[in-house]
Amino acid sequence: MRMQIEIVTPAPAGSTAGNRITAERWAKIFRELGHRVSISPRQERRSGDVLIALHARRSYASIVKFRRHHPQARIVLALTGTDVYRDIRRNRWARESLALADRIVVLQPNALRELSAAERKKTRVIYQSAGSFPHLKKPARRSVGDYFDICVVGHLRPVKDPFRAAIAARRLPSGSRIRIIQVGRALTKKIERRALRETQINQRYRWLGELKHARAMRVMAQSQLCVISSRMEGGANVLGEAIMAGLPVLASRIEGNVGILHVNYPGLFPFGDTDELRRLLVRAETDPKFLNQLTRRIERLVPLFNPALERQAWAYLLTELRVREPLAEG
Repeated sequence: MRMQIEIVTPAPAGSTAGNRITAERWAKIFRELGHRVSISPRQERRSGDVLIALHARRSYASIVKFRRHHPQARIVLALTGTDVYRDIRRNRWARESLALADRIVVLQPNALRELSAAERKKTRVIYQSAGSFPHLKKPARRSVGDYFDICVVGHLRPVKDPFRAAIAARRLPSGSRIRIIQVGRALTKKIERRALRETQINQRYRWLGELKHARAMRVMAQSQLCVISSRMEGGANVLGEAIMAGLPVLASRIEGNVGILHVNYPGLFPFGDTDELRRLLVRAETDPKFLNQLTRRIERLVPLFNPALERQAWAYLLTELRVREPLAEG
């Protein structure tokens, strides 16, 4: 049965925010499955079969409006990192969004720990897929004097702790060839000034600003390592892209990263711990066995981020939504 699906995301058209990228990827999947799809910052269609809302708190008004205008239609709530690890703990609107949803989607299994037993029954884990990059060549074996490039990819905002890798690189051994390559738009003037200042005081740091997706992926493919230093993540797009690129990762030990990489992944460091990140950077550069260990662990995760798996998961969920009896119990 062909359905009319409306996706609501706070990120407007043209935005390169993670939520917008996710919404557009899902829209493509739904169209491939034969459904009609629209994307908007707020609920506005007069008719519809399914509302998919990204962000429990910020999409609350759209969820309420859709339920009022379409009482027989279905609502899927996709939880972001700030939803899972902040808003649903203390925000009334976010809690009400959970109650109104027929299905809840989370992006990694550890997010289930933040939900009640009743909420978990109607929750599905769907990994955010990323395409492979066979046309991008991995760097050849390094020669003496080559840089050991480490990328940090994503818009610069406080929740990402965006300068942790740059700070860690300041006091590396003098013989280190590590260079931090940062990709992403500064979302405030203050952060922009901070990035520009870092380029002046840190010879190991380069900020490329916002790049088109293909070029950002090229930066990743040509790096030896990726750092994800966030305070909170629901399931970072960049982590899935690094995995599909076969790029080893150093990541903050937060639930959103651990839920994908697993608790015993050897490249985890406590959030905000500059000294531990610096130690891991040095080890990755100087210990080929450690870097190979990280790479092998990343390669094991590739099947989880296959686009076919994400498409299959959504197809199954949409099939569930066609059932007309109450869905809340799963």
